[in-house]
Amino acid sequence: MNENKEGKPYSYPDSFILVIGYMKIYFHLPYRQTEGIIKATGKNLPNHPSYSQICRRVNQLDISSNRLDDDDDNDGIIIAIDSTGIKVTNRGQWMQDKWKKKKKKKKKKKGYLKIHIAVEVKTKEILALEVTNEKVHNGRIIMPKLIEHILKNNNHIKIKSELGDGSYDGNGNFKYLQNKRILAAIKVRKNSIITRKNNNLSNREVYSQLKDLLKWKKRMTYGKRWMAETAFSSIKCMFGEYVTATK
Repeated sequence: MNENKEGKPYSYPDSFILVIGYMKIYFHLPYRQTEGIIKATGKNLPNHPSYSQICRRVNQLDISSNRLDDDDDNDGIIIAIDSTGIKVTNRGQWMQDKWKKKKKKKKKKKGYLKIHIAVEVKTKEILALEVTNEKVHNGRIIMPKLIEHILKNNNHIKIKSELGDGSYDGNGNFKYLQNKRILAAIKVRKNSIITRKNNNLSNREVYSQLKDLLKWKKRMTYGKRWMAETAFSSIKCMFGEYVTATK
């Protein structure tokens, strides 16, 4: 299409850039090596994108997590929400461990990234994912955002219950789940009490858990929350525990 064309050439299609992005991630390649592979394997291509073009175009792609199968569950699905930390860089870690080097001065912490996911406990699919910095609280913003993403991108899905640990214990979350008619299986904090300021659903959960926690876990199938930990284990085994692109 660019042959004998005057002016700015046509851009590479998003589908082509998406395939290149998958290759880079799955094979753990830098952008320069990714360009070399495309140049070597795509000899029939009239041209290939440079590593800077690949970097820019990959970061411009709008990639969303959607449910892959169309099997409807009349009773609704059960989702588990959790978060984990990813280091921004691994620089200097080996020297510090090798020579037991202690820091003389306190340097500014680089911080870390937090990955928040919502996993369907039956199929172990990641239905929603959000990446934030370490300052974002788990429960106040993230939980409603993940659920809204699932409901918006999967119209046929009905959420039956949501499993979460104590970091998602909050009146706002209980009120949101009650309005959405989603069963709240959130483990409350140990110092939680029943007060008039709390949401009615929150007070009921505090009462049920303080009365008999094991019975509550069995009734709410709280043990399935570990499916989120399984997803995090798979992510870190595949991609590592620190990011390669600091952007």
